[in-house]
Amino acid sequence: MGQQIRDAFFGALAIRQLRGINETEVRVKLPEHERKDLNNLEDFVIQTPGGAIVPLNEVVKVTQGETFTSINRRDGKRVINVGMDVEPDNAQTRVLESIREEVLPQLRADFPGLTWTFEGSQAEMRESTQALWSGFALAMLIIYSLLAIALNNYAQPLIVMFAIPFGIVGAVIGHILLGYDLSLVSLMGVIALSGVVVNDSLIMIDYANKNRGDLPAFNSILQAGVRRFRPIVLTTLTTFGGLTPIILETSRQARQLIPMAISLGFGIVFATAIILVIVPCLYMIMDDLLKAINKNPLPEVDESQVETVV
Repeated sequence: MGQQIRDAFFGALAIRQLRGINETEVRVKLPEHERKDLNNLEDFVIQTPGGAIVPLNEVVKVTQGETFTSINRRDGKRVINVGMDVEPDNAQTRVLESIREEVLPQLRADFPGLTWTFEGSQAEMRESTQALWSGFALAMLIIYSLLAIALNNYAQPLIVMFAIPFGIVGAVIGHILLGYDLSLVSLMGVIALSGVVVNDSLIMIDYANKNRGDLPAFNSILQAGVRRFRPIVLTTLTTFGGLTPIILETSRQARQLIPMAISLGFGIVFATAIILVIVPCLYMIMDDLLKAINKNPLPEVDESQVETVV
């Protein structure tokens, strides 16, 4: 019965004809207008094993449903590809998170043994993210090496680079405030931010080191904070001001660049606010640690003979 229905709609092979190196199949099936209308199944007749002709509805129960047009397998397992379009585009991360945490676990509970992978743009994003983190690690190593050479010290570069995590926090806060999801472009902005936020703490540490020959550690870092406060704040404000037009842009062409601008702008603002407080504290902590383990810190000066400039 199934074979007769298949022959009627798909075609029964009547003959194969060779034409040169190509083989042509000739199939016999219902006219096209009958194959396109499912109502014709009510009038469809089949032949029983005894040779009798009976209507299809007398021997089967017909129910309408959905099925797959093709069955694909990979490594012996059936594979189904599911795609979707997300509107608006910036909600893609939230949609995927909901699928991972709610939909897929329920499907696995209903169908044990079910597995899934995210392919397409998600697979490309995973590969790009891995490449970005590898480049980020290499960039951190290069930044540390350059700072160690410039400061002639292996510990102080860690103080300078301590501002990088706070820049990342600022980038995340900026995305939350403006309603954007973290994306691959956002990560690119975070990596670019890492090379920018070290500037503020670097000029503060460098100025403090120049005064260590004449001043104790506390007075050196205090003067560094006072003397470098204006250039640090101006650098941050001008950087954020230059990125503000991109952040506030509403055109479709600029939407791809907005997450990167948010990471850079809000990251450097947040990091600067932390740098002005945390870097002097870390500078004093490191000086105390060097004294405690007898690493020959820079010579101190009698504080009674030093006049603090504010």
